[in-house]
Amino acid sequence: MSLITSRARSGALLVIVAAPATAQVAEPEQVDTTAILVIGHEDRTGLATPNATASRLNLTPLETPASIASIDGDTVRARGDRSIVEAQTRAPGITSVADPGNGGTALAARGFSGQGSVLQLIDGVRLFPAAGTITFPTDPWMVERIDVLSGPASVLYGQGALGGAVNVVMRQPDATRTGFEGEVGYGAQNSVRAAGGIGGPIDEALAYRVDGSWWRSDGYVDRGRSRSLALSGTLRWTPASTLAITLRGDHGDQRPMAYFGTPLIDGRLDARNRTTNYNVADARMHFRDDRATLQVDWMPSETLHFSNIAYRLTSDRFWRNLESYRWVAGTIRRGDNFGIRHDQTQWGDQASMTLKTPISDAIGNALVIGVDANLVKFTHANNFGSDPQGDTIDPFAFNPGLFLDTQGIAPRYRTRTEAFAVFAEDRVTLGGGVSIIGGLRHEEDRVRRWAIAYPGGDRADTFVFDRTFRNTTWRVGTVWQPVSTVSLYAQFATGVDPLGTLTTVGTGQVAFGNARGDQVEAGVKAVFAQGRGTATLAAYRIVKKGLLAQRTVSSPIEQVGQRSARGIEGAVAFALPHGLGIDANGSMLDARFDDFLSDGIRFDGRTPPGIAETMANVWLRWDATPRLQLRGGLRHVGRRFSDNANRFRIPGYATIDATISYALTDHVAVDLRGYNLLDKDYAVTSYGEGQWILGRPHSLDIALRAAF
Repeated sequence: MSLITSRARSGALLVIVAAPATAQVAEPEQVDTTAILVIGHEDRTGLATPNATASRLNLTPLETPASIASIDGDTVRARGDRSIVEAQTRAPGITSVADPGNGGTALAARGFSGQGSVLQLIDGVRLFPAAGTITFPTDPWMVERIDVLSGPASVLYGQGALGGAVNVVMRQPDATRTGFEGEVGYGAQNSVRAAGGIGGPIDEALAYRVDGSWWRSDGYVDRGRSRSLALSGTLRWTPASTLAITLRGDHGDQRPMAYFGTPLIDGRLDARNRTTNYNVADARMHFRDDRATLQVDWMPSETLHFSNIAYRLTSDRFWRNLESYRWVAGTIRRGDNFGIRHDQTQWGDQASMTLKTPISDAIGNALVIGVDANLVKFTHANNFGSDPQGDTIDPFAFNPGLFLDTQGIAPRYRTRTEAFAVFAEDRVTLGGGVSIIGGLRHEEDRVRRWAIAYPGGDRADTFVFDRTFRNTTWRVGTVWQPVSTVSLYAQFATGVDPLGTLTTVGTGQVAFGNARGDQVEAGVKAVFAQGRGTATLAAYRIVKKGLLAQRTVSSPIEQVGQRSARGIEGAVAFALPHGLGIDANGSMLDARFDDFLSDGIRFDGRTPPGIAETMANVWLRWDATPRLQLRGGLRHVGRRFSDNANRFRIPGYATIDATISYALTDHVAVDLRGYNLLDKDYAVTSYGEGQWILGRPHSLDIALRAAF
């Protein structure tokens, strides 16, 4: 169920490669209501709704032999999630490992973490990280829904997806009616937010949607100011019932809080420096992303569908910070004055053909084949040759000083990455509720690198290497539906992860191939109580081989290591009587190094850094009256470690959030949102062994919303 009335349901087909149900470019069912609060249960992203993130055949989750979870965009906004990462980590088994260095977007899933193991997508198109960083998309206001595919997704999207893939589907035009939504809010840390969107039909063939969102905050640490602007516009033309053309543009401009974490004092988090920012006074981070897409969908018949999406994404990222802080004998020792700039452009095109071959009412075949091509140009500028900046300061009274740079931030290397893949997926329905699904992908990624120097003051680009990585991944699974609302499934899937980041692979990694892995998974899914409830349960084991290991301090680096994770995940959502509802999920896993040596030290049996082995989310909803709604949420993340040896432990935490919404009229509502109600001091992740990035303290925000 969602809090704010949905105004855009008509674009799901056009932002994903999907098999058609009919020969029409079908518009999903529209929500025709003027109420600002939606009272009751609506299964908009449930198990019986087609979802193209886990299968290019646009199967429902009940038909898919994999774990796929979806969070409706209206639900994201109703819960008050302030970032896309906050919303993504409400899904089963997903935790945040976001820090300033990775763009504040990295995730962990099923025992694997980072941009090289948990793939980020937007509208079904993969984003290529550079130097482990992705900074787009930016704002939950733009989100139609978030899909989370747990486990290897390389057969669908390529390398870097052994832990899973997270797809952010953006809002699309509604071709049936014109609607407007807006929100203004103010809250703790002097936070201000304004957002709005409008869309609808222009004529019988044209529809549009435009959204904008702006916010600013003083932050919860000293000198913690931040601000963000997100804009989007979409135009869809349907000249015939079998043809649709969609043009979209997105813009994101972020200036995040220049906060790299809080150093522990004597190995503990100390309340005295909870709000202290040890960065320099002129620290700066700035991310700018621009994306354009053009998609064409053509359905010449009920059984044939062609789709093509072309896209371009540019990213300009800048950091200038003093990043490291360490407690030493009653003082804080600061260091690592890094200035960095990323100039990245990604061009791509993805084309597919889907063919359905019905044989009888219960027996048939569906096949999709396609190609995926990408070109990524990247330039890395830095000041790594600057004189080091380091000082020792009083932990509680100090002058933050200014950034030291004796070299200047200038381009130091550039890369060109060409990625080309062919893929296929097939589903055979055998009758009796049994189906078999298989997929295959072959990918070739060519990376070329140049070093940039300035002899005599003139720029000189020197060729360093040319390396091609070739990978073939596949999966096969089966689903049995004894009744239409219950499915049992099993799957085997393979995947590959890069050693670091594909687009910025270094000279120390280029001699090795990608790490390879596989997963065995089995589970059950069900819709019950006449569609008012859903439940899922899955068990899995993932093994990743080909880690870089060093047998002794003096021995060469070898690609022989192994790590694994096994666990169970479950989720349930149920609309209870008297306006009550529950949405809960949980995950338990055992992640470990099985065979891993570094500098002569063996880490077998240790938990990899940044991995929580217990996670849970619980949301309760009560529609107290037709005008009053209450929501409460619990988030639990278990303990983690910040080093391979597990000497530095990050405690687990639980936070409670709540929202009270009251409809002043049918079109206007006020929300009171409380975050971290118990004011828990907790670490979202770490930036080094003894430096924790802390979460937002107890905060209250108020917002006024309107929908017409």
